[in-house]
Amino acid sequence: MKIQNVKIDNKARVYWACRRGMRELDIVIMPFFEYEYETLSNDDKGLFMRLLKSDDPDLFNWLMNYGEPQDSELQRMIKLIQMRNKARGSLAM
Repeated sequence: MKIQNVKIDNKARVYWACRRGMRELDIVIMPFFEYEYETLSNDDKGLFMRLLKSDDPDLFNWLMNYGEPQDSELQRMIKLIQMRNKARGSLAM
């Protein structure tokens, strides 16, 4: 599936875009999607989709605090994912 063609209001397609080839990413991204996606503004939903276009190794490094994206908006989304997962008690955080 091409992520750039997924609309932010098509939750089933966003769900599949969240599925990654790396178990560690699924443990972080899927709970955020399941519990937080609906609470995001449309702009943040679009930003989340933009984040999902990133390569798995980059996502892993960013979400595990081994680096950060150059883009400040993507940095904000990474921090939001980490913060909300931690507040919820996600296993990954």
